[in-house]
Amino acid sequence: MTDISSNFHQEGVVEIQVPQEEEKEKEDQEEEKASCEWDFHLSTVISSCNSINGSVCDTLGVLEFDPCGNFLASGGIARKIRIYGVNSLSQEEREGDRVVLDHGNACNYYICTPAKLSSLKWKPGWGSRVLGSGDYDGVVMEYDLEKKMPVFERDEHGGRRVWSIDYCHSDPVLGASGGDDGTMQMWDPRCGDNGKCLAMVQPCKQYSPVCCVEFNPFRGPIVAVGCVDRKVYAYDMRKMMDPVFVLDGHQKAVTYIRFLDERTIVSSSVDGCLKMWDAEDQRVIRTYKGHNNSRRFVGLSVWRPGGLICCGSESNQVFVYDKRWGEPIWVYGCEPMGLTRHDHGFVSSVCWQQKEENRCTLVAGDSDGVLRVFSGKRRYSVTDSELNNF
Repeated sequence: MTDISSNFHQEGVVEIQVPQEEEKEKEDQEEEKASCEWDFHLSTVISSCNSINGSVCDTLGVLEFDPCGNFLASGGIARKIRIYGVNSLSQEEREGDRVVLDHGNACNYYICTPAKLSSLKWKPGWGSRVLGSGDYDGVVMEYDLEKKMPVFERDEHGGRRVWSIDYCHSDPVLGASGGDDGTMQMWDPRCGDNGKCLAMVQPCKQYSPVCCVEFNPFRGPIVAVGCVDRKVYAYDMRKMMDPVFVLDGHQKAVTYIRFLDERTIVSSSVDGCLKMWDAEDQRVIRTYKGHNNSRRFVGLSVWRPGGLICCGSESNQVFVYDKRWGEPIWVYGCEPMGLTRHDHGFVSSVCWQQKEENRCTLVAGDSDGVLRVFSGKRRYSVTDSELNNF
């Protein structure tokens, strides 16, 4: 999609028309430059014999780094929350230039959960101590990781699957969840009765499932939800009656939402594309295509310091996009040839560690329960003005 920000010009300035061929050549050169700007390599593989042999299904549906970037939490259909120390992910026997680990040895510890997990979120303001989860049975739980036990439990969404949970950054006790019952609910564990429901919204009149919930992490009052009805709805927490804006542009269900900055949202859909939105103007800034996504949750993560976006793919590949260009700048994995979609696995979750500007750590989990840790390094420095140049 053309960047429509280029349609705005200063008054009194004569625009010089650039031939279409020259403009496209310039865009191709800039995109090639972006691809050469980063070096990525696979540094660690974490798996188990059971997952490799296919005897145990361990799809990793969610990965989350803690706010300090010191711990990684994983969850999925194996009914376990695994906690990994980031510094311990590269201490075992090397195979070539990568580290090979087993889940049993790699994770610091794990917590068994009563149901399959669809969402994990570290609670802001609690360091690395409290982790929230949403599961397939419609239950939201909070775990004290020092005690390794649940400290809060709330049944909601009529027992329907909770797809996503998140915490408010301006008041970290407040949480929100979205589920298959078509509602987004806000709750406060400080209230009695297993956490009072402070507000409930039904974005779509047809009870379209809510697949993702995301508070604005820049301490604004906005909470956004993505629905199966193809739209993103944003609400002001102080007045939840009607959405303050609606983003409408995807062709199928919206599966993930991430705030790139205070006014910029990245969304993912099973229409096979990502979209970056200007929330204030409610317009699409850019569309990202290349990955394969038509029916599954494949993960979405943004690395704000570096301006990079990552998602998985049903072709069992990892895709990295620079926010400035619509084509991927790096792809890991070979696309399966001559196979049906059911003959191979898929990348089911991705997560960036939010540190530094010129070095990065990216983790991807797949449908076989395998974690892959990637290291990235910028080859040369990029100024803020270049990074923000849409």
